[in-house]
Amino acid sequence: MEYNQHVCTGTHNACVSIVPIFNHLEQEQMDEIMVAARSVSYKKGEIIYQAGDQSNALYIVNKGKIKIYRLSESGKEQLLRILTPGEFTGELALFNEGVHEAFAEAMADTQVCMIRRADLQALLLKFPSISLKILTEFSKRLEQSEKQTARFATEKVETRLALFLAECLDPDSREVEFTLPMSKKDLASYLGTTPETISRKLSDFEAAGLIKQKPHKKIEIIDLDELLLF
Repeated sequence: MEYNQHVCTGTHNACVSIVPIFNHLEQEQMDEIMVAARSVSYKKGEIIYQAGDQSNALYIVNKGKIKIYRLSESGKEQLLRILTPGEFTGELALFNEGVHEAFAEAMADTQVCMIRRADLQALLLKFPSISLKILTEFSKRLEQSEKQTARFATEKVETRLALFLAECLDPDSREVEFTLPMSKKDLASYLGTTPETISRKLSDFEAAGLIKQKPHKKIEIIDLDELLLF
């Protein structure tokens, strides 16, 4: 894919410093990574890469939001994950040459820091702790992917939705209110259903006194235990 988007300046430091795979390094080491990083901006709806494109770089979200999804043979979208600032995609490019199997699309005006494979491989050799951080992220994504696959195969839509809502709560906080991290359309794609079904099930939860829907995609969990038994 041609990188014909506008090149940004002045964002490298912020980009590198918010990324967990880098921010444990000393400032001098992060400065070295900044030299290898290129900042690129994308407008909402622009494709960052698509299935079949050569996979040769790591993309780190600096500002904005990116969705990673696959398309079925019929053209149906299956959302895999949504990336927010500090998260990354394209990591498989670190280990071998190949092509992307999914699509990456900017969900809002987005800035990414892009590091080419050769540059990143050199950094991994110089700073092995980065490799451990990346492997940790790999394990998290694999666990999430396996969990999502199992739910598709064994759980009803309302159960999938209830579990998703429960996982949106911060386990380290007593807060029972949160903002849905995606639209109902994207949530439906992520959970393998339709937006209409999502709206209906949320209304069912609300009618049962388990949640309260508020403006601006906010959800309040009223009875978490009963929600997970719904």
